[in-house]
Amino acid sequence: MYDLIVIGGGPAGLAAACAAWEGGLRSILIVERDKELGGILNQCIHNGFGLHHFKDELTGPEYAGRFVKLLGETGVEVRLDTMVLEVTGQRQVHMVGKSTGYRVDEAQSIVLAMGCRERTRGAIAIPGSRPAGVFTAGAAQRYVNMEGWMPGKRVVILGSGDIGLIMARRMTLEGAKVLACVEVMPYSGGLNRNIVQCLHDYDIPLYLSHTVTDIRGKDRVEQVVVSEVDASRNPVPGTEMVFDCDTLLLSVGLIPENELTRQAGIAIDRRTNGAVVYENMETSLPGVFACGNVCHVHDLVDFVTAESQKAGAAAAACVLGGAASAGEAVLEVKNGDGVTYTVPQRIRPQRVDKLCGLFFRVNRVCRDSEILVTSGDAQIARFKREHLAPGEMERIDLPRALLDRAEGELTVSIREVEQ
Repeated sequence: MYDLIVIGGGPAGLAAACAAWEGGLRSILIVERDKELGGILNQCIHNGFGLHHFKDELTGPEYAGRFVKLLGETGVEVRLDTMVLEVTGQRQVHMVGKSTGYRVDEAQSIVLAMGCRERTRGAIAIPGSRPAGVFTAGAAQRYVNMEGWMPGKRVVILGSGDIGLIMARRMTLEGAKVLACVEVMPYSGGLNRNIVQCLHDYDIPLYLSHTVTDIRGKDRVEQVVVSEVDASRNPVPGTEMVFDCDTLLLSVGLIPENELTRQAGIAIDRRTNGAVVYENMETSLPGVFACGNVCHVHDLVDFVTAESQKAGAAAAACVLGGAASAGEAVLEVKNGDGVTYTVPQRIRPQRVDKLCGLFFRVNRVCRDSEILVTSGDAQIARFKREHLAPGEMERIDLPRALLDRAEGELTVSIREVEQ
């Protein structure tokens, strides 16, 4: 039996395993389905990683490489090219690999760090024919950066998430003509720095409140029809634009990979599509933790690292400290006006040392706003922000003293300050 099994060898799994080792665990296994560690970072060859954690500007492979090096200084066991098939409520992990065959390993604790996947054309039901040339942005990124294949020459991108924005720049640098980036919402879903560096710097137009309403082509994409949408996101007749192109890239959202989580009977938050977690990233199944994009989709890998280190340290404390005390008070964290979700969803004040970090996203662009934290009719905290946007995750830190004043639940909401 292992002290800890970490499922996933991407940035979340690597950070969690290193933190658990530092926390005193010595029997740790990382299970990774790919042939090497690093996860999605291996195909993210652009820079901008590590500014928070390493205080250095790195590419994705460089960031992953630093953690792989740190892992190499520990005694953590790594099992590559191995797929986890099931996690049971008794913390048994069923897996299959080319070198090991089918096997079942048990652990005193488990960290779920499976990451996320992209939404596809089928998930958003784009009308039209089914020619070649329709890719998710992440798949195209892997083709260009790792496989050396060029997906196309004349490109339209649907969705303004960070991967789509980055691929607009990448395809341009590789010689393709990116005709447009199209976004169904009235605001971009990506970081502001990526809008500037990947679209504005290359004169790529961004059409907000627009979407693809038809894909034309027999063997290969020949045309994409883009239409304006109204407030209900329905296409407006007469606003069609036709782009002659051979490639459509989809950057239409990420979905946490939680099939294993559901299978284990762990509670799922419908807002994030990730596990419901406590302040230390523990799920509803004692001894099982979730972190990174499998819990909720992050903007920056540095934030994934910090969250995963918390999960790894908590897993070590769980194993070395024994069972938790019963009857602890629990605060349910809810989203109020202007807020889409919160993580963690539950807080045990007794387990908070000094501060409890709370992540959330807003559901609209807000200027000069206040973040309000209330418990019942009482306001227990207030934070000012000059700008809030759905594409940028927000964080507030709640002191233990404030949590002790709350009763039963916390609600996080946004109030725009009138000018």
